[in-house]
Amino acid sequence: MAMYIKPYKFLLLLIVLFCSTTGWAQDGSQDSTDVRHEVLFETNLGDFKVVLYNETPRHRDNFLELVKKGYYDGILFHRVIGNFMIQTGDSTTRHALPGESVGNHDLDYTIPAEIVYPQYFHKRGALAAAREGDAENPERASSAAQFYIAYGTNYSDLSLDRYQEQIDQKTNGTIKFTKEIRDYYRKYGGTPHLDGQYTVFGEVSEGLDVVRKINFVRTDDYNRPIDDVRIIKASVIR
Repeated sequence: MAMYIKPYKFLLLLIVLFCSTTGWAQDGSQDSTDVRHEVLFETNLGDFKVVLYNETPRHRDNFLELVKKGYYDGILFHRVIGNFMIQTGDSTTRHALPGESVGNHDLDYTIPAEIVYPQYFHKRGALAAAREGDAENPERASSAAQFYIAYGTNYSDLSLDRYQEQIDQKTNGTIKFTKEIRDYYRKYGGTPHLDGQYTVFGEVSEGLDVVRKINFVRTDDYNRPIDDVRIIKASVIR
C-alpha cells in the first residue's frame, strides 16, 4: 500500500529536497563542497579552462589565491616536452631573455601531498603539481606554484605493464592501475608513470586543443619553447 502524505508535508518535503540538491546554504552562499572552482588561462596560443578538485583542498585554495593575486599573469610555459606535458608556474620567467635556461623556485614554501588515487590519475588534461625529486623530497610535497598539464600518448598493455613495474618500485607496490585506468590510457592517453607520486588537483575542462598546440611547439635543448608561450592572464571564473 502506498503511503499517503498530507499536502503541506509533501510541500515541505519538496522544499527540503530542493535545498539539498541545489547546494545553497541558508545564508544564501553556495556550499563550497558542491562547487568546483574553474580557472581560465588566456595564452598567446589560445585559451583553456581548468576545473579544481575539492578533494585536494590545500592545492585548490593555494592555487586560487595565487590566481587572484595575479601571480600567473605574464609568465611562460618554461618546460614543454612533446607527448608528455607542459609546465609553468615560475614567476621569474616573466622577464626571461630569449634562449635563457629558466625554471627556478621563487616561492619558499611547499604544499603537503594530496594524492587521491585511483580517483584522480594522470589522464590526458590532468592538472598536477610539480615538485622536487624523491631523494630531497621523500614526502612528495608539491611546489608552491609550479604545475603541469599532462598530455602524453596512448599506451599498449605491454607498455602499461612495464610502467606498473616501475611504479611498484617507487611506491612499494601500493599504486596499481585499475582496469578502468588501463582502459583510459589505452584509448585516450596520459602520463601513467607519474601516478601515485604527484598530486593531481584538477583537469582541463575546456581547450584541450590549446594544450595540444602548446605541447607540440618547437623547443630548445632545455625544453623551453623557441618562441615564448606566455600566460597573458589567469582568472577565477567560478
